[in-house]
Amino acid sequence: MTEPLVRRGDEIEYETVDAADGLSKGVLIDDDHGAPTFAIRRFVLEPGAEVPKHTNDVEHEQYVLEGEYTVGISDEEHAVEAGDSLLIPAGTVHWYRNEGDRRGAFICAVPNGDDEINLLE
Repeated sequence: MTEPLVRRGDEIEYETVDAADGLSKGVLIDDDHGAPTFAIRRFVLEPGAEVPKHTNDVEHEQYVLEGEYTVGISDEEHAVEAGDSLLIPAGTVHWYRNEGDRRGAFICAVPNGDDEINLLE
């Protein structure tokens, strides 16, 4: 049986994401914390950050926490801001760009397990 868990914000460690300058990731909850099905991660996009076109092996559900930035999904660009939600199906080409002067941040929920990133550029 899964045990309940509360993780405090100051417990989360952030690491730079190698695939993009100005992008960092903190794992909020995943299978290492006893979550049997999903992982929740928080990403921060610094001003000027660009994440290249890529695909992932699993779907992504995202919720924008702060800032404004552009997300490319397939052949469309979307300006997103705090309160917006996104569904990026597995295998869909997507990318991010923060041209503003404020950082952007979003929560990303994915199924537990391998989530290979395939860079296209």
